[in-house]
Amino acid sequence: MTRTRHLRRLGTLLLAVFGTAVFSALHMPLPFLFGPMFACLIAALMGAPLLGAKPISDAARTILGVAVGASITPAVIHQIPQMAGSVAFVPLYIAAIGLVGVPYFHKICGFDLPTSYFAAMPGGLQDMVLFGKEAGGDVRALSLIHATRVLVIVTIVPAILVYAMDRPLVQPVGAPAIDLPLTELLLMAAAAILGWKVAERIGLFGAAILGPMIVTAALSLSGMIEHRPPREAILGAQFFIGMGIGVGYVGVTLLELRRIVLSGMIFVLILAVLAFAVTEAVVQLGLATPIEGFLSFAPGGQAEMTVLAIVAGADLGFIVVHHLVRLTLVILGAPLMAGVLGLRSKPDRTN
Repeated sequence: MTRTRHLRRLGTLLLAVFGTAVFSALHMPLPFLFGPMFACLIAALMGAPLLGAKPISDAARTILGVAVGASITPAVIHQIPQMAGSVAFVPLYIAAIGLVGVPYFHKICGFDLPTSYFAAMPGGLQDMVLFGKEAGGDVRALSLIHATRVLVIVTIVPAILVYAMDRPLVQPVGAPAIDLPLTELLLMAAAAILGWKVAERIGLFGAAILGPMIVTAALSLSGMIEHRPPREAILGAQFFIGMGIGVGYVGVTLLELRRIVLSGMIFVLILAVLAFAVTEAVVQLGLATPIEGFLSFAPGGQAEMTVLAIVAGADLGFIVVHHLVRLTLVILGAPLMAGVLGLRSKPDRTN
């Protein structure tokens, strides 16, 4: 059994490497993200027995946490009061998503209320699945809906940046490791590991990203770190994040594709309309530039939006603040609202 799992994981890694090589040879954008993602996605939909590497994927996310933390400089802290106007739109945005999304999944798609509620909430995949499970929701449906949200958004946002906003994704993700001071590399590694494990121990949501981010931000504000993680590390993080998104579709049946995945894709279109409306309001009020506004309210995963902000050369600190507020409000508010609606302490129907 163990040997079979190792072979499946090795085969998945080789497939992801092949996808990266193909996308690189074709000069496609973000080959280390899209190559593994689409190679594993296609193979999963064809029934291949892929197996991800969750511990490595979690470790890869710590790199993005360090990248975000390194972007939190004294200059960014001074800008926080200026962000208050656009940040104020975040709770309104979440409320609009809930008011539209829950009836959509419940009345139109036919999911039960717990599943509909946590499918609509734009939080982290793992958190929404966990909360939905505790409320008696359909874990498989929640996993596929949120995976589809991340997949579609990660696919269309780069296209919008390049073709609609004329923003090529050519900014360097970081300097080569050989060009960075050894002391900073060691501090980054320590921040990634220590921040991750401490955050995990205290039960912080999104520990793999937020823990390293908090520790690295402290180092950045103190002047001990002045660079982002090296290029090789960020490319590796893209690779495992892309592979994880594709592997999320392993075992999907035709019925699930028709009912769950299609429902998730239509919901992304609804999210796109709401995100466009909020972005337009923020930009017209002069609270953000079009690029920063768009990336701040694109309802993708925090890790994926971090990667896109880096390669687009956008203001990473500005964008991350908005996503952190969104995720914090959803993570803290979703269980409370579920309790108000009577969706908690229901039997687990996944067995």
